[in-house]
This record gives sequence, structure tokens and C-alpha cells, in this order.
Amino acid sequence: MKKILVDDSKCLACHSCEIACSVAHSTAQTLYGALAEPTPPLSGMHVEPSGRGRGFPLNCRHCQDAQCVRVCVTKALSMNQDGVIVCDNNRCIGCYMCFIACPFGAMQESVVTSEANVSKCDLCVESGSDPACVTACPTQALVFEEPDVFSKNKRIKYLVELAVSG
Repeated sequence: MKKILVDDSKCLACHSCEIACSVAHSTAQTLYGALAEPTPPLSGMHVEPSGRGRGFPLNCRHCQDAQCVRVCVTKALSMNQDGVIVCDNNRCIGCYMCFIACPFGAMQESVVTSEANVSKCDLCVESGSDPACVTACPTQALVFEEPDVFSKNKRIKYLVELAVSG
């Protein structure tokens, strides 16, 4: 299964990924329209500062053995057939057990109407294309690919840098 993976050496903490995610999950589907919505959409991507003008984007990792899914008492969180963890906000009661269980802090509170629900990365599955955050990243710090391919590319990059410096 493809995942959103990060080359943290390329992240400038510009927050383009967060903005793109919010816009992609808005009703308006435009930046200005999203800002004008009564309840602005939340981003499933969170860029945490890591110092010296850099950041580290964090989102739901769509774990194979997802603790958030296991602790969800109403089964609002589930894994679809593609391995994507999705949330049915109609079933969510806002108990926040998933907040406690997620080791990455990928969950956030989303107030839809007057009820609390959970908001998280859904890999933009409804769009049918690559996640908005990946497409919007100006430095290509975010990639949407198989973990094995990502790992191989990092090894090759390391070996090239080693050969050049050696």
C-alpha cells in the first residue's frame, strides 16, 4: 500500500501541505472559499517545527495494526479494503480514545455542527488522485509511494552522497 512518506531534509516548514489538505477537504475546494466556510476544514497533516527553519510533517500513518481502530468503542474508525484508516463521523461519540492510542498524535478534534468528532488524514481517497499534501509540497519532501521504493531511493541517495564525499 502506498503511504505518505517524508524526506525531512527537504521540508522547509512552509505549511503548504496543511493548506492543501484543508482546501481539499473543504466544501468550496478553493482557498478563499475554504476560509469563508462557517466551520473551516481541518488539515490531516501537521507540520511540527524541528529547528533552523525546518519542519517535520506528521499525519496518520495508516498502521497495519492500528491501535486507534482497536480502541474505538463505536467502530467509527475502521480500515477499508485498501488499508486506509477512515472515520465515520456519524458513529463517533467524541470519547477521544483514539487520541490516547495513536502514537503519532495524528488525531485532532473536529467540531461538526455542535458535536465533537475526529479529524485525520484519509489519504484523499475520495479524490482518486495523489493526496493534496503531496501534490502541493514545493520541495517534494512528501512522496506518495510504497515504503520499499522510498527506502530503496534513500539507500541509493546515501550511496551517491558517500561516493561523492569519499
